[in-house]
Amino acid sequence: MSDLETQIRQLAENPPADGYGAGHFDLFSEFRAALTEGRIRAAVREAGAWKVNAWVKQGIMLGFRMGKIRRYSDGDVLQYFDKDTFPPRRLSTEDRVRVVPGGSSIREGAHIGRDVICMPPMFVNVGAYVDDGTMIDSHALVGSCAQIGKRVHLSAGSQVGGVLEPVGAQPVIIEDDVLVGGNCGIYEGALVREGAVLASGVILTGGTPVYDLVCQTVYRREGSRPLEIPTRAVVVAGSRAVSQPWAREHGLSVYTPLIVKYRDSKTDASTQLESLVR
Repeated sequence: MSDLETQIRQLAENPPADGYGAGHFDLFSEFRAALTEGRIRAAVREAGAWKVNAWVKQGIMLGFRMGKIRRYSDGDVLQYFDKDTFPPRRLSTEDRVRVVPGGSSIREGAHIGRDVICMPPMFVNVGAYVDDGTMIDSHALVGSCAQIGKRVHLSAGSQVGGVLEPVGAQPVIIEDDVLVGGNCGIYEGALVREGAVLASGVILTGGTPVYDLVCQTVYRREGSRPLEIPTRAVVVAGSRAVSQPWAREHGLSVYTPLIVKYRDSKTDASTQLESLVR
């Protein structure tokens, strides 16, 4: 356990009775900088399995408790109000991140890797980790503590849900080289493995079973184990019939995601990002 982890845990679990002092804010600034730089993460991959760092979530929640509402402004028209412990992140050319004009925002405490492209408007919340070469398209959200891998494409309107509480809950994780289609939603700690493709409109939640037509199996969240989409699976939005008699009488069905194939050379060609945009 690092000194930073120990101190954050102690402060989060034993708040001072007489309020937070300068030393406490210095400690939180060190913690937030480590998040921003990617030196600490809400979840890390070890030997293929993902481990949640609950103390990192504790530190983020601590920041919200410590912070006070302040007014931020860029000129006379644009103004907003947020906790002073999580100001908007200011990038420089040295970060090698493209943020196209049009109303995007990234919070301090979110890590943005090299050569990431941010199309307007989009938002990355605190604790998120976005790895190198990823594209975040217009109207996309990367929620708190979400972990996004390398060369991921989050298409327009896609929503990656965030999770801070409970602190031990796994955040949404999207591994390397995943394509998330337009208007997709990934929530409740779902894990999308490397190279998978989510077609437009796919919704993944902890309570939604995913039917694999290729392997003839069903993937579900089980206990603390999240819903997991296999490596290189191609998922589309589908439906399944409701067996209840009245529903069957009326021909009703419910939404369900379907794995219709696994990636091949044709899929790779159709999902390859245009190199010119980089």
